[in-house]
Amino acid sequence: MRERIALYPGTFDPITNGHVDLVKRAARIFDRVIVAIAAAHHKSPLLTLEQRAASARECLEGIEGVEVVTFDGLLVEEFRARKVDVVIRGLRAVSDFEYELMIALMNRKLHPDFETVFLMPGEQYIYLHSSLVKEIFRLGGDVSCLVPEPVSEMLKSGAER
Repeated sequence: MRERIALYPGTFDPITNGHVDLVKRAARIFDRVIVAIAAAHHKSPLLTLEQRAASARECLEGIEGVEVVTFDGLLVEEFRARKVDVVIRGLRAVSDFEYELMIALMNRKLHPDFETVFLMPGEQYIYLHSSLVKEIFRLGGDVSCLVPEPVSEMLKSGAER
């Protein structure tokens, strides 16, 4: 039987407890999950690409079948290059669905084999969004309950506010 591979893309700036929850859910469904961290030139990342990749590797260590990679470019090109079966996207609310549906359909237009699987995080993570974590952190708030411990430590020790 052929291995089923999922690609979970995002900026992961920073990786949150909700992201980790989705990776664990995906790892129960797929043989391999590739967490693909986007360079995100169009955004103003709090953490460098290298910091985001390192923290993701540390936070996801021990989840069988998971690997972390970085990419710079179109998601559809990463999908094609890695020869994955599906892309995983998280949905928290109806507003997420509308945006994610538009992106999924555009990617399918660019590559007819592009498939997206939507997963919902545990209800305790429904409100969690990296942008909110960054804003709380930049304003001096404590984000330790929102991110894995390695990310909390990284933020405390050196990320700019």
